[in-house]
Amino acid sequence: MGRETVVALVGKPSSGKSTTLNSLTSAQAKVGAFPFTTIEPNKASGFLEVECACSRFGKSESCKPNYGYCRGGKRGVPIMLLDVAGLVPNAHLGRGLGNKFLSDLTEADCLIHIVDVSGTTDAEGKATRGYDPLNDIEWLQDEIFHWILGNLMEKWGSVVRRHTSTKSSTLETLRQQLGGYNANKELIARALDLVNPLPPLQEWDNAKIEEVVRAFMDVKFPTVLSLNKMDHPDSDKNVSKIILKHPKLRCVLTSSITEVFLRKLASQNYIKYDLGTEFIDTIDDLGPESGLKPLDDKIRNRIENIRDLVLYRFGSTGLVQLLQEAANLLDLVPVYPVRNINTFTGGSGEYVFRDCVLIKKGTPVISVARKIMGEVTIASIEGVGGTRVGEEDTVDVGKNDILSFKIVPGGGAH
Repeated sequence: MGRETVVALVGKPSSGKSTTLNSLTSAQAKVGAFPFTTIEPNKASGFLEVECACSRFGKSESCKPNYGYCRGGKRGVPIMLLDVAGLVPNAHLGRGLGNKFLSDLTEADCLIHIVDVSGTTDAEGKATRGYDPLNDIEWLQDEIFHWILGNLMEKWGSVVRRHTSTKSSTLETLRQQLGGYNANKELIARALDLVNPLPPLQEWDNAKIEEVVRAFMDVKFPTVLSLNKMDHPDSDKNVSKIILKHPKLRCVLTSSITEVFLRKLASQNYIKYDLGTEFIDTIDDLGPESGLKPLDDKIRNRIENIRDLVLYRFGSTGLVQLLQEAANLLDLVPVYPVRNINTFTGGSGEYVFRDCVLIKKGTPVISVARKIMGEVTIASIEGVGGTRVGEEDTVDVGKNDILSFKIVPGGGAH
């Protein structure tokens, strides 16, 4: 099995990281068992919402996933979240849990950086007013940069000597130096492609080494910013400032505390809440026949405030969109392996699209088969309508994303 995609949540204390993690991992309904065999203490299973294949074929009624959930054609696909602790300034010097925080990051395929845009917490997460959250964005990037650069520079002299004496390629030498960050050859090659011009490694000066490290960070740690506490009065001006200073960064406005509250009310049957939207309904809206519980004035007023200050103003709490943005950054596509390509069912029973895996767009279908089934001998691969799919054909949104793999008898996984 290929390794799972890992999205790391990072942020200083009191930025809303734990609240964000809680909202992304609570699916507001009983969900199937988790697909990840062992979930370590700082890992959790989040749910990426995608348009389920069942809605394409009018089969939402009979869609019952093995993992995650499907509600009215909206599928919650499990995705691994890593809760990275110990984030304080000068982590790269070992301050706080610095070294642990940075080595935990190596597992991540992308980062969600939760930034308190209200400016009510300082760099250490202590209460204040008027703090500039721009500092947090730049400081996180600097921490990672100085950590990687420091590790590289520590032995740069011997790296260059070995590089010239063994006549290695730049890619091979950097693979040896950067492979420890869970980076394969392809990823390092993508980073080197961003550096222009790229002189021979033995001619690199400090500025060129720093440029290479920045390029490596771009491909190894692509980042989505969660601009959290968006409904605070001071947030607007801070959001504008961040977007002006960093126009290329992917930003999502969020209110994680609102999302947690709405999901809690929904689980207690006070409201019907359509995740990722502005739509919440109460017994006042739908009447007693809805089966919803009656509201007291305190809850009713809080819901009205949430509608006015968050939902109607921003269109949603932003939490569903946050994971979707991370998936877009990683080019992930939901792929549905089925036993029966005509009915879309599994081995037995009438339920459709029982399984869904997240695969990088452009991956050959034979690699999808390996990820799902291990080292088996594939006799043939079928797509929708029973059409033959070539092993080197690639997956994309709505293309080769429903597949049935036929195994050679006796060619099972080793």
